[in-house]
Amino acid sequence: MTSTPRLTLALSTTTVLLATSLYSAASAHADDDPPGTEISAAAPVKVDPNDPDLKLPDGATLAQAKVLDIKSVVEDQSGDERREDTNTSVTFALQAEVLFGKDSAKLGAEAKSRITGIAEEIKNQNATRVRVFGFTDNLGSSAHGDVLSKKRANAVHDILTETLNDAGITYEVRGYGEQYPIADNSTEAGRKKNRRVEVSFPRTEG
Repeated sequence: MTSTPRLTLALSTTTVLLATSLYSAASAHADDDPPGTEISAAAPVKVDPNDPDLKLPDGATLAQAKVLDIKSVVEDQSGDERREDTNTSVTFALQAEVLFGKDSAKLGAEAKSRITGIAEEIKNQNATRVRVFGFTDNLGSSAHGDVLSKKRANAVHDILTETLNDAGITYEVRGYGEQYPIADNSTEAGRKKNRRVEVSFPRTEG
């Protein structure tokens, strides 16, 4: 009569130990799995090719194919020079501090090598139209910025024409002053980016 309770107790203890072992093994295995590997994705939704919502209405046509204008911008680590490429054009932006002294349109020692590098790219692209635009920040009067930016654009233009020496190239030279900022004029870092000369020209087709 006393053997039955002992047997029941032994079986219960074995069951608890077994359950504990299984739980521990499962927990250890789950912890070893990399995050995000749990199987949780549902099967893909079946698409009915005959669904009327997937068809064009009667008389409708697809829009003409269009090549999107992809822009690539590369800026050197110092931020002194930036190159922007699109499908149709190349634009170089040189910070004014690299080219000129403060409030000056006289080119510095490093300026010529930078501009010569741009001239080489103009030659590589066989460009016949080149734009040279000058810009300033919003400090000082607007009229002063217009004059200074035009003088700086002229100075860059002079080096380009001297280097390329190509009568077949047409130049457009303008000074826009504080117009068309590319950064926030409320900070010195932003104003520095806005003080620039941009040289742009078409890319070689094909």
